[in-house]
Amino acid sequence: MQVIVSGVRSFFKMAGKVPSIRLNSGYDMPMLGLGTYNNFKPNEVGDAVKAAIQIGYRHIDTAWRYETEPEIGVAIKELIKEGKVKRSELFIVTKIWGHCHEPHKVEPACRESLEALDMDYIDLYMIHFPVAYVDKVRSKTTMTDYVDTWRAMEKLVDKGLVRSIGVSNFNKQQLERILKMDGLKYKPANNQVEITPYLAQEDLLQFSLKNGISTTAYGPFGAPGQIYRTKNAPMFLDDPTIVKVGKKYGKSSAQVILRYGIQRGYALVPKSTNPARLAQNMDIFDFKLSEVDMKTMLLLDRGLRVNLQNFIAYKDHPFYPFEK
Repeated sequence: MQVIVSGVRSFFKMAGKVPSIRLNSGYDMPMLGLGTYNNFKPNEVGDAVKAAIQIGYRHIDTAWRYETEPEIGVAIKELIKEGKVKRSELFIVTKIWGHCHEPHKVEPACRESLEALDMDYIDLYMIHFPVAYVDKVRSKTTMTDYVDTWRAMEKLVDKGLVRSIGVSNFNKQQLERILKMDGLKYKPANNQVEITPYLAQEDLLQFSLKNGISTTAYGPFGAPGQIYRTKNAPMFLDDPTIVKVGKKYGKSSAQVILRYGIQRGYALVPKSTNPARLAQNMDIFDFKLSEVDMKTMLLLDRGLRVNLQNFIAYKDHPFYPFEK
């Protein structure tokens, strides 16, 4: 299926009812996935992954920092053993944390995630944040350059440990810096960033599309219930404009937000542990927002970032990616 997104030609492949983005690495990434970051109770994320896969999800997003890799690995292995899914049908994303940005630490960090997931390869391995730290608790930053980290990430592809490599929370200038690296072997396949109705990231999205870099949105609903949510941030699901658009199509605000993202050309990884909500989030491929409604949604943009508390302490670092 060929789709024109914001004037840029993109190619999508339908896997079941969920379209996939063809990455610049040649692999297909489902446009709707499951996010797995929060303070989960024991077995909660594993149960969510099992429910999601059985509903039809094939894209599972995690990270070393989330501490969910082991439970996800166990859940997937059980489903494979039961014959409910094949590893080749899944798209697994995880991320390297900032205490392992030094080039000699990159491969050991990747192998640690592979062991935790109990997998032979990772579909998409990402630099979680451009700033590096001296330790896992971020007690102090370092000046390790993410460009050097990227060179080490490229070697993971050559060794077959990962299929695609990408970044998360990178801005346009940081993407440009990687693209202009001497001897660049692999472009970032994906940039995972916060995108919500109040943070459209249109410039970053268009730059990425034009340079063959796909985008994934985390926290698309404004991260209700997440520990990193900015205090007093608005509840996007209650926005009257979004509610009104939803009523027009007989859909919830969450479904409108997800459909809006699909039509703008990026993948989304909303988090839920509720099977009913997981199913509802998947039920977005039987309608299409009109051009007028897409413009109405885009007008909600106010540059409001929710995921700020996690990183604001590093605002004076030269690699800090957000607005100061």
